[in-house]
Amino acid sequence: MRRKGVSYAKYGYIFCIPFVLAWLIFSLYPTIYTTVLGFTDLKGSGKTEFHFLANPFENYVKILNNPSFQQSLSNTAILWIINFIPQVLLALLLTAWFTNHRRKIKGQGIFKVLFYMPNIITAATIAILFSTLFGYPMGPVNDLFMTLGLSDGPINFLLQKWTARGIVSFIQFWMWYGYTMIVLISGVLGLNPELFEAAEIDGASSAQTFFFVTIPNLRTILLYTMITSLIGGLQMFDIPKLFQNGGPDNATLTTSLFIYGQAFSGSYMYNRASAASMLLFIIIAVLSAIIFYIMRDKDAAQLKKQEKRQRKLLKEAVKAAGRAAA
Repeated sequence: MRRKGVSYAKYGYIFCIPFVLAWLIFSLYPTIYTTVLGFTDLKGSGKTEFHFLANPFENYVKILNNPSFQQSLSNTAILWIINFIPQVLLALLLTAWFTNHRRKIKGQGIFKVLFYMPNIITAATIAILFSTLFGYPMGPVNDLFMTLGLSDGPINFLLQKWTARGIVSFIQFWMWYGYTMIVLISGVLGLNPELFEAAEIDGASSAQTFFFVTIPNLRTILLYTMITSLIGGLQMFDIPKLFQNGGPDNATLTTSLFIYGQAFSGSYMYNRASAASMLLFIIIAVLSAIIFYIMRDKDAAQLKKQEKRQRKLLKEAVKAAGRAAA
């Protein structure tokens, strides 16, 4: 039994110390250091000394005017949109399938494991797999095309920009749709079952129940999915790097790959890489804020505005009454 006057809260703080220290050393300090480097002249391998620039935003201006950086932003947006839209649609479809109480699908556990499996395979393995599948002149896809008579000779898929973008987007979609599905299913299982019982009693079909009961009540989970996918998509690095190293002709060059190239190749321009990192951070923050605003609960926001207006009117009435009494 807990004794009177004895507080056990300190033990919670003690257990948090290792995490806090690790976060301060490996997360907060690098973030602050990266921010500072964006305003300096630090470049070159092995250098540690740096000086602040006379124009503190010089690196940011040069990065924004860099054609490769502009192309990397465009590529990142294209790759994310192409893989995210079908990813969410398929995840929603599978969620509706698995959580349908009327169908009662058997062997759901096996299906969920199979759909989630690509997410646990390392990116290097998947990149090598797809590079082999679309290999030139010998590769399974080329062999299949020639066997079916779809091509007269081997096709070098990896030299075509949109083909390479399509493959990278498909890999991202294939790796993450299972994870998105699991998150959405968890959200549905957390909903009050009485909502579905009421819809069934009212005669709603499975489609009507999903679109008018399930989806509206999954707003928070969908918001989480969109934000995490946005952050992960804009930081896409491993698959484009390992698959084609940003090629062909920078068609799969993402912003993270551009930052890596600025920092660890050529002149080792850590200052410009830091500036590009901060710009990417700002873009992610702004887009996340926009998504939060779009996905907000409009009814709750309207209710808050009404409550705020009523409190304001009440205060004004109290002040008026006070002045009249005086």
